[in-house]
Order: sequence, then C-alpha cells, then structure tokens
Amino acid sequence: MDPLLEVNNIEVIYHNVILVLKGMSLKVEEGRIVTILGNNGAGKTTTLKAISGLLKTENGEVTDGQIRFMGKRIDRLYPEELVRMGIFQVMEGRRVFEDLTVEENLIAGGHTVSNKARLKQDLQVVYDYFPRLHQRRKVLAGYISGGEQQMLVIGRGLMASPKLMLMDEPSMGLSPMLVGEIFEIIRRINKEEGVSILLVEQNARLALSIADHGYVMENGRIVLDDSVEKIKENADVKEFYLGLTEVGKKKSYRDVKHYKRRKRWLT
Repeated sequence: MDPLLEVNNIEVIYHNVILVLKGMSLKVEEGRIVTILGNNGAGKTTTLKAISGLLKTENGEVTDGQIRFMGKRIDRLYPEELVRMGIFQVMEGRRVFEDLTVEENLIAGGHTVSNKARLKQDLQVVYDYFPRLHQRRKVLAGYISGGEQQMLVIGRGLMASPKLMLMDEPSMGLSPMLVGEIFEIIRRINKEEGVSILLVEQNARLALSIADHGYVMENGRIVLDDSVEKIKENADVKEFYLGLTEVGKKKSYRDVKHYKRRKRWLT
C-alpha cells in the first residue's frame, strides 16, 4: 500500500538560482505523525511549501524529483487544488485575518465545503477542541492573544477537512504551558480525526514526544531517517537537538560548535 505522502528525491530552486533542497526524500504513512528536525536554514519550511504548492507564491520551483499524494503526482498543482485534495499547511507565524472575527476566520477555512450543515458540524468540532475560540468567536482575530491565534490557525486548517496537515513551528512564541496544551490537541486531532500530520518544530523534545517517525535535515538533505524511539537514542540527536551528552548532562551551545566540523552521521 502506497504512503499517503511520498516526496521522492526533489530539488527546489528559488528565483532560478538558489538551490535549497538537494535530493530531499520522505514519506508520511496514513494516520501517522511525522516530524522533521533541523537547524534554521536546513530547508524544513521549504519542504512544507513544496508539498503545499506555496513555493509558487515565492518564485520557487520543484525542478527535479516528484511529490505524490494518495498515489497522484502533485508537484505541478496549485495550492487551492491541493487544499481540495486534502492538504492544508498551518504556516509559521500565526497568520490570521486580523480584520475578521474568530468565527469568520474559521468559516473562511471551510470555503471548500459547500454543504452548510457540514460546515456547521465542522465548526462545532473546532470549538470542542478549542473552547476558548468559542468564547472569543465574535472578537476580531487581531485582538486575541498569540496562543489563541495559534489555536485559530489550527482550527482554520481543520475546517478544510484535511487528510494531511503540514504544521510549521506551532510552538513558536508560546508559553511552555500553552505549548503543552497545543501539542496535546495536535495529538488528539491525529488520533480522533484520523488526520495525518507532518510537523516541523524547533523544540525537538516536544516533537519527538508526539511523533511516530522522524527525519533530521541538514543543508537541504535528509541525514537521518528512523522511528522516534531510535532517533531519541541516537547520540548526535541527544547532543545537538536534545542538548544532552551521552551521560545525560546538559551541554551549552559553545560546547557543541565542533558539530559542523564533525557531522558524524554523514560519514
């Protein structure tokens, strides 16, 4: 049985000049949470945009390889076509329609749903996951808190009835308590709604706590691909992403500068 999503050896170039992804491959099985770890500039967000079609809005292009969703090639399709197929990207930075109310933002997310009864039902599902959004449903989205905006963009994604959600840094700028709440809801959406999730997250410990499978990315390539259990035990992941030495002691950034010179897992 084919994976839900399969990215096969793609290259991505911006502005016909800048090569960002250099033979990137990954897959997402149906019903799973998969995470991509990596430092800033590794190509994680570009990977998500290549899948969602948003590269086209930034003068980017998949120039080699293929992306397949539910067995169909999709790397030549436009974002609106991919949303209708069941792919929705929750972008970094909590991008809400600030001049619309919370509820109007959610309804906008369900623009592909023509059945009004279904739309109302989906709205209730979102409010069940995020009761705070129901309380704030008449408030302009620009006036709600950062945490509520993050709930809103995830809820807006759910309104599109996705089969696959691409999530880019959902913990960014949130308090630890709120981050825990958001990630528990992400886990519930996966288990209860059957939505597969491809998660990009700087907080490696948090991402690995809810994911089934993980990839580590560097310089536009995958350098490690394994189950979450094995990734957690990888010495380099412990040291450079979880901040632990092999004996469990914290390491400072200054202590791990030699990492770029070593790159043990590339040999």
